[in-house]
Amino acid sequence: MKRKPDLTFVSKHWLLKLLSLVIGVSLWYFVVGQDQMDLTVTIPLELRNLPSNLVIANQYKKDIEVAIRGPRRLIQEMRQQNISRPVDLSKAEPGALVIKNDGESIPLPQGIAVQRVQPANITLLVDNLANKDFAIVPVTKGKPAAGFTVESLAINPPRITITGPQTVLDQETALKTAVLNLDEMDRSGTFQVHLNLSEPLLKLLGETVVEAKITLKETMLKKTVRAIPINIRNSGQSHKIVPAMVTVEAEIPEQIIQITPELSMLFRAVVNVTNEADTVELPVLVNGVNLPGHAPIVIFNVTPDKVRLVR
Repeated sequence: MKRKPDLTFVSKHWLLKLLSLVIGVSLWYFVVGQDQMDLTVTIPLELRNLPSNLVIANQYKKDIEVAIRGPRRLIQEMRQQNISRPVDLSKAEPGALVIKNDGESIPLPQGIAVQRVQPANITLLVDNLANKDFAIVPVTKGKPAAGFTVESLAINPPRITITGPQTVLDQETALKTAVLNLDEMDRSGTFQVHLNLSEPLLKLLGETVVEAKITLKETMLKKTVRAIPINIRNSGQSHKIVPAMVTVEAEIPEQIIQITPELSMLFRAVVNVTNEADTVELPVLVNGVNLPGHAPIVIFNVTPDKVRLVR
C-alpha cells in the first residue's frame, strides 16, 4: 500500500511563504526583470588640476556622447545627476596630450553599462601661459581733402598686454587696427576703431575697440609775394618812404592761396615814425592776415627790412 505524500510542509506557515514569494518576484522585477533601455547621453569633459602656469591652447570637444544600457529606473535617476568625464591634468606638461575615453573613465551608477563612447580620443595641446605686450599699429587708406595733410595719428591705448598660450602670442609682433579711411577728411577728429585680430587672438581678447585721434594740418606752400605797400604810422606830417613797397617770403595755407586773387592782400606792412629827422632809416614791420579756421601765415624774410623816411 502506497503512502500518501506528506504535504504538511506546504500548508505549514503558508502565509509567510506566500509573502516571501511575492517579495522575491518583486525584487526580480525591479532588479533583474525591469525593462532595460538603451540611451545616448551627452556628458561634459571636466578638466581638473591644470597647473597655473599652463593653458590649453587648442579648441577641443568639450563633451562626449556615451551610449548606455541599463534598467529604466537607474537611467532615469542617473539623468538627474551631474555626471561628467573627469580629466586629471595635475601632471600635464607642454605638448600634445591624448585623452582616452572608455567606460571605465566615466563614473556611472552601478548597473548601467557603457556600450560606446564618441569620440574615443580627445587631443589637448598644453602650452605655457605667457604675457606679451603688443604695440597697436594704425592702418589707413586714402588722403585727406586737398589742402590738408595728417599731422599726427595717435592710438589710445598705444599698447595692450595679452595673456595666453606662448605659441599663439609668439606668432604676432604687433596688433593692427581696422582700416581708417582718410579720404576727403577736412578736419581733425577722434574715432572708435576695432582691432583687426587673428582668430586665436580674437578668442583671447574678444572684440576690442581702441580710440584713434587724427590731427590734420593745412598744407603750407612757400611763396614770394611782391608789391606789398608800406603804411606810415604815427606821423603827424606828410612823409615819403623809399622804397614804398616790400617783398615777402612766407608759407601760406594752400586753401587760402586758392581763394585769394592777390596774395599781397594777405599782408600788412607798416613803419612807425619815431623822430622828426629829415631822413632816417626805419624798420619795416610785416604781419600776415589771420583768417578764421586757417593756420597762420609764417613769414621768413622781408626785403627790404628797412626803408628811408623823407620829409
